[in-house]
Amino acid sequence: MDFLSYFQLSITEVSIIFLTVFIASIIRGFNGFGFSAVCISGFSFILPAIEIVPIILILEVLVSIFMIPYIWNKIDWKFVFQMLIGIIIGSPIGLFLLKFLSPDITHLSICLIIIFFSILLMKGYSNQKLNINPVRIFTGIVSGTINGLTTLGGMPVALLLLVSSIQPIIIRGSLAALFFLTDIYAFILSFFAGIVDLTTIYRAILLAIVLPLGVAIGNKFFIKSREETYRKFVFYFLIVISVFGITKVIANI
Repeated sequence: MDFLSYFQLSITEVSIIFLTVFIASIIRGFNGFGFSAVCISGFSFILPAIEIVPIILILEVLVSIFMIPYIWNKIDWKFVFQMLIGIIIGSPIGLFLLKFLSPDITHLSICLIIIFFSILLMKGYSNQKLNINPVRIFTGIVSGTINGLTTLGGMPVALLLLVSSIQPIIIRGSLAALFFLTDIYAFILSFFAGIVDLTTIYRAILLAIVLPLGVAIGNKFFIKSREETYRKFVFYFLIVISVFGITKVIANI
């Protein structure tokens, strides 16, 4: 079986997918999150939605593994586990609400809220008082609920970390560790649910070839960047992804 047969796509389409994964891994290596958002943006023009999620799920786990050497000693584990508790509580709520709420309208609303708060934070707003245990768990619940509804659950977590004036090196490490644990949990559930099959695993392994280099480049950019540069990049990234999400929703109406 040749290389392209695993994807059943043209060489141009496969090249675009590889390039998307490479760019996504650079961004993940730099800011600790955003891999899925970038991949979904690129994959959605080529692959059907039912094939996108399981591939990205495996790639998320793999890219997190490649990040471990860069973040291991720079993680706020208390924050990670508090958020994890909230996400475990919130995810079923999101899936339940999915039966009653319009995914497109919910997606649109969340994107607009993310843009508003990103702009607010860019103007210099911060509040260390928000970095307390109840707020962390509540944010985790909100994140899990949003993730169940729209797969945009990482954005509220990133905003909380940014508003609380935590050092970027801890923000990046904590985000990467949190999503690693949640992705493993999601992968196990998906595997036993039959969503992930061997073909999906083969595709993900082939695409993973570019992950180590992308993460290394992203980490290099992070080391050379100043705190202000990091925060601005994350804000702009959140806004761009949100605008793209709004555009997709409007296009589907």
